Amino acid sequence: MSRAFRYVDFVLLIVSAATLAAGGLCVAFDTPRLAGALWFAGAAVIGAALTVSIGQGLMKRQAGVDILAWLAIALALALGETLAGAVIGLMVASGRALEQFARSRARREMTALLSRAPRQANVLKDGQWYPVELDVVRPGDRLLVRSGELVPVDGALANVAELDEATLTGESAIVRRRAGETVCSGVLNAGAPFEMVASALAADSTFAGIVRMVQAAQRERSPAARLADRYAAFFVLVSLALAGVSWLAAGHISRALAVLVVATPCPLILAVPVAIVAGMSGCAKRGILIKGGGALEQLAQASILFFDKTGTLTKGHARLVSIECGPGATQEAVLRDAASLAQASAHVISEALTIAARERGVRLSSPSDVVETAGAGLTGRIDGRTVTIGGFAFVSAVTQPAPWSAAVLRNLGYEGQAAVFVGVDGIMTGVVRMADQLRLETPRALRLLKREGIERLVMLTGDRRDIAETVGALLGVTEVRAEQTPADKLDAIQAARRDGVVIMVGDGVNDAPALAAADVGIAMGARGAAASSEAADVVLLVDRLDRLLDALRIARRARGIAVQSVVAGMAMSVVAMLVAAFGFLPPIAGAIAQECIDVAVIANALRALRTSPRMAAGALAREDADRLKQEHVRLAPVIARIRALADELPGMPSASVAGALARMNEALTRELVPHEQRDDLHVYPGLARLVGGDDPMAAMSGMHREIFRIVRLLANMTADLPPEGPDAHGVAEFQRLLYGLDAIVRLHCEQEDELFHVLSATSAAGD
Repeated sequence: MSRAFRYVDFVLLIVSAATLAAGGLCVAFDTPRLAGALWFAGAAVIGAALTVSIGQGLMKRQAGVDILAWLAIALALALGETLAGAVIGLMVASGRALEQFARSRARREMTALLSRAPRQANVLKDGQWYPVELDVVRPGDRLLVRSGELVPVDGALANVAELDEATLTGESAIVRRRAGETVCSGVLNAGAPFEMVASALAADSTFAGIVRMVQAAQRERSPAARLADRYAAFFVLVSLALAGVSWLAAGHISRALAVLVVATPCPLILAVPVAIVAGMSGCAKRGILIKGGGALEQLAQASILFFDKTGTLTKGHARLVSIECGPGATQEAVLRDAASLAQASAHVISEALTIAARERGVRLSSPSDVVETAGAGLTGRIDGRTVTIGGFAFVSAVTQPAPWSAAVLRNLGYEGQAAVFVGVDGIMTGVVRMADQLRLETPRALRLLKREGIERLVMLTGDRRDIAETVGALLGVTEVRAEQTPADKLDAIQAARRDGVVIMVGDGVNDAPALAAADVGIAMGARGAAASSEAADVVLLVDRLDRLLDALRIARRARGIAVQSVVAGMAMSVVAMLVAAFGFLPPIAGAIAQECIDVAVIANALRALRTSPRMAAGALAREDADRLKQEHVRLAPVIARIRALADELPGMPSASVAGALARMNEALTRELVPHEQRDDLHVYPGLARLVGGDDPMAAMSGMHREIFRIVRLLANMTADLPPEGPDAHGVAEFQRLLYGLDAIVRLHCEQEDELFHVLSATSAAGD
């Protein structure tokens, strides 16, 4: 809809109000003929506009209640009731203007996204930066993003960047991204200029997918809106019948005019689209992009949830576990080749590779001639060599499988890890082993989804059954389906649709068939937006599973408000029609009464714009949460040494055990114990106030005491060791304590991280 066309209703409102007021002045100055002419003209203008609206609706085969307004104005003018006609025209014009304002207000957040589209990019060519149109950029191109500019296409950062991602995520905080991390098109550079490597064409990037989805959402009419049209047609017939009966009963056509006035316009066609669009806009504000009103309504009625594991239940940010290589290759070279090529891909494993390489100080080269096979791997040129990375089947198709690859594949199956095999010029040179972790918010999000009425939680994964069932038991899902092919996932969703409305959550690339088959397909994370613009109905632009909970709550609230507005508005309109039919509500008073009904209905529908915080507890500032999590990152080397020492003890010379244990005790006393003491004394009191209750941190403090007990016990046992070291029984006892300490510290840190995440997410909910 053009800007000029959107203003027509407001122009009509001004015209109708001006003619009505001018007619009143004419009556005051004793010129009733001129007053009648002005009132007639004002009513006729509104009648002409209604004629156009009715004609457009008939061409689209859409029913409506504009016919009632047109009949009321025409009947008033035919009876010489020009004042009544002018008042009716003003009420109609104000109702249309109010609806237009409400729709614009409701879709404000979605419209804001469209205004932020990137326009051009700065590309490195022959050692210099050149501004080019976006459609010229290709994967592998090196780009420069200056301060205050928008990221032009999806890619990987070549150096640290400070980004304002509020347009996509709804969170206004400045986010610091490390070299190697994925950056999405459309976010703002809020810091110093930075370089990046493009991983997608402009048309395939995140923001382009978002633009397509928003445009589709603004064009689509929701099922409830279409249902409202059908009810509106029925309402027109009922209104005309009641008007005819009142005319016959009273013997005067003015009684029919009074009935038609209060029947126009119908709250049914005002409340539903305003509430649904308001819900969609509220979701957009929270970083949840919904393709259309139909998806919002389906989401509100969902009772079955399917989800992929990798990238959905897990963080999607794998960490490097180890690098294995064949003869003639080094670990650094294998990582360098893999990470250099991975810069041109937005896949979560590619992002993890580049981050791991940069953390280890590995200098990367720019890739060229990159070809990505979704879900399989990448091929491209690195420093004049052809490099292939990906799964074993993908890499072995163009290289000779290495002798060591069978053992690696077997171990990967045991441990449930991912692996990126690397081939260079037809030779398999090595493999990078990766591991993923559950998202911090996943257990809590699934618990709350159950509380919101999701009856079945089904995990679909291609992993082995034992690995999948372990994860499923950890999360408390209803059902686990392992070793699933894309066809298996498709069949499972189609079968479940017979039992209720089905949601499918996936990464938007490998799960596209399942996303398309579900009643509501949801792509997880901004990186999936472009790929899922056709398959998914909803994109969670914030890479957190708990935003699905927000989407479900907003959808149900918006649908509930729409139904509430329709029922209340229609009830008031029917009462007003009956009062008018019995002669107690003249046309002018009826027009004013109907306008009050419309205002009340639209105001109620706009309540769908307000979103509630996810929990009642207080909020932890993001910077505090990040600081607390960063302290755990700094502790990671010490924690890793606990497990490593426990593994090494049986094979260690007895004389060396005492020294190794003493060094371990020194590290625990110097780093781990002071950290836990600071948490107990300075952090937990503040968290307790935010959580609420008498002593909400008691269990966490109890874990501190257990950590202190084991550390003291280790120190005492180490001090009592004889010079020759412990015997076999003593080694076993030290192992038991170290393994126990490792388990409790890791669990404790994960619990704290989840708590920090939940409390800081509450802060985000109020933004």
